[in-house]
Amino acid sequence: MAIQVTIIGLGQIGASIGLALSKHTDRLLRVGHDKEYSVEREALKRGALDQAEHNLPNAVKDAKVIVLALPVTEIRETLNYIAQDLQDGVVILDTAPVKSAVAQWAKELLPEHAYYVGLAPAVGADFLEDKKTGLDSAKPDLFKNSIFLVSAPSGCPAEAVELASTFVQFLGATPLLTDLLESDGLMASAHLLPQLVSTALLNATINQPGWKDVRKMAGGAYHSAASAVEFESAEALKTLALHNKANALHAIDRMLAALQDLRADLENEDAEALQTRIAAAYEGRENWLNERISANWVELQKSPADYPSLSERLFGSITGRKVKKK
Repeated sequence: MAIQVTIIGLGQIGASIGLALSKHTDRLLRVGHDKEYSVEREALKRGALDQAEHNLPNAVKDAKVIVLALPVTEIRETLNYIAQDLQDGVVILDTAPVKSAVAQWAKELLPEHAYYVGLAPAVGADFLEDKKTGLDSAKPDLFKNSIFLVSAPSGCPAEAVELASTFVQFLGATPLLTDLLESDGLMASAHLLPQLVSTALLNATINQPGWKDVRKMAGGAYHSAASAVEFESAEALKTLALHNKANALHAIDRMLAALQDLRADLENEDAEALQTRIAAAYEGRENWLNERISANWVELQKSPADYPSLSERLFGSITGRKVKKK
């Protein structure tokens, strides 16, 4: 009998998960839900789902795995809405860039027989320049050779974490086990800070003195630096920053320090120091891109002998037996 995986939220991330799981439809039933009927129909048409279910309780009641591919602003309400319809042993995964807050909501709202594990996905290197976020940008290989942070609250059964890690491998990615706080710290630098810097750039230029002329000349560099805000809505970015406040402040402080260093070099007309600082940034960017493209994350890799088969790990774990209570 096929194991039901329910995906709630069929934008780029959710639909890409469904497409990536299409290779395993002999063992999985992919059920999808979105608040928009048209998105559900289109995801089904594109092969991201085996079945669309617009009634949310019906979408989750038979699920063994539930993926919340939702903006962080919608997760708490969704957890509260589905809590009474969950099967024993169900594993709930989410893809939001902040984990401590979601884990707290899960602890507060979910029954004891449901287990939360957080996923923080990165897209594959081939899609780094793709700024689209909707269903139209979904790809079956969106996560190929990428990393997913996998984090679970204290007391979560090992089987649930193992299932989440195996699920990530089904998507073509590598799981990296972290705790909730570490995940939030990493995502503050990798996901939140670029958007906050982009916000600061826009606020420092648009409608400021000289903007009427600046806007006529703002070109590719300005567009690239200002585009990071497109990855979240204003409400979602606000929520992410507030729920990851300590890490966001630390990341902003590092950015301010870096800007102060540049300012000091300019004020002192220290051409050599300025050149060194800029060259280090260029080199760092090049090294990062090469590492992302090669995806040779040696420290994360294990030999095939270290793992049972993916099917054995997923289908013989928490979905097939009782686990200890949290």
